Amino acid sequence: TVFNPLLKGFKPQQIAATELNGNTRDGVIHFPNIRTSTLWGQVHDEKAFYSMGGVSGHAGLFSNTGDIAVLMQTMLNGGGYGDVQLFNAETVKMFTTSSKEDATFGLGWRVNGNATMTPTFGTLASPQTYGHTGWTGTVTVIDPVNHMTIVMLSNKPHSPVADPQKNPNMFESGQLPIATYGWVVDQVYAALKQK
Repeated sequence: TVFNPLLKGFKPQQIAATELNGNTRDGVIHFPNIRTSTLWGQVHDEKAFYSMGGVSGHAGLFSNTGDIAVLMQTMLNGGGYGDVQLFNAETVKMFTTSSKEDATFGLGWRVNGNATMTPTFGTLASPQTYGHTGWTGTVTVIDPVNHMTIVMLSNKPHSPVADPQKNPNMFESGQLPIATYGWVVDQVYAALKQK
C-alpha cells in the first residue's frame, strides 16, 4: 500500500489502469499540461496529481485486496492485527462516530449512522456499518454487527465516456450494476444469507 507506486519500484502492469485518455474525459476537457494518455500507476484525481504530488488524504493511495483486508480486519479487531496494536478501540470509535455536521461522515470513513447510505452500503448492512469509497470504482464495507467486511476494487473510468457532451463524468462502465456499490453489497449479503 503506497502513494506514487511507479516511484517505488512497481511496474504499470501490476496496477489497474484508470481513465483511458488522461483527465480529458475523452477529449472534452482541456487545460495546459493535462494528461492525455491512459492513467496507469498515477493518482487519477487531478488535484492530487497536479498540486499535491500524488500524495493526498483524499486520493492517490494504491493498494490490493490483501493489504486492505488487513486494515479492515484491524478495524474489526478494535485496532489490532495479530501481535500488532496500531490503535485502541477508543480510536476506532472516534473514526466511526458520526460527525455533528453530517451523520454520514466519521473521521476518514463514511458511516451508515442514519441509514441514508444505502447507495454505498446497500439495504442489508447494519446501522453500525462504515467504509470508504473511491471515485475510480472502489468501496470498502466494514460491518461490526455481522463481523464481516467487503472490498471491491474496480477501475470504473477505464471505459469510454458515455456521452462526453452531456456529462463528461459518466463513463459507460458507470452505468453497469457493479457501479452501484449498494447493489453489489446487497448481493454479497444476500448470498451469505442463503448459506
